[in-house]
Amino acid sequence: MLVEMRTYELTPGTVPEFMAIYEHEGLGIITQYATLKGCWVKESGTLNSVVFCWEYDDYAHRAAQRAKLAADPRWQVFTPKIVPYLVHQESVFLAPASFCPAG
Repeated sequence: MLVEMRTYELTPGTVPEFMAIYEHEGLGIITQYATLKGCWVKESGTLNSVVFCWEYDDYAHRAAQRAKLAADPRWQVFTPKIVPYLVHQESVFLAPASFCPAG
């Protein structure tokens, strides 16, 4: 299992609007290509940030699924809607420790 932790730093004050757009327009698309393990809004550290954790089988699976997502015409219409909210984006890959609970 591979988890991608994607953190989006947003323009201050826009988290609720970003989350509404993502939930209602983007989530149904991306979840056809990746498994959402969780989504959080940061309340400490870098504020105005949202963290998504997506699960993939491995790096090859992620690459294949992200390529399919990028080619999806619905995703191509959706992403320009959220780009104006973004200040910074970070993607971190997390591999489970041997004692990590599954799923």
